[in-house]
Amino acid sequence: MKLIKILFVIFILWMITGAILINIEHPKAEIVMGLGVFFMAFVLMPVFIYHRYKDGKYKKYVLDSNKNKKVED
Repeated sequence: MKLIKILFVIFILWMITGAILINIEHPKAEIVMGLGVFFMAFVLMPVFIYHRYKDGKYKKYVLDSNKNKKVED
């Protein structure tokens, strides 16, 4: 959980920096923002999803045909 918090803070600071660079019309501002989105999509989100569901907490959300048959009867 500590890793996720650290990555989240880094992401927020990165996005703030990108927004500031866009406001001052820096030529590399779009690259900074793009890398921030890339970071969130391919680093932060997978780490969060793994941490959230690593203990099998997802099993109550998975549809099972045996459970469906019991409900229908």
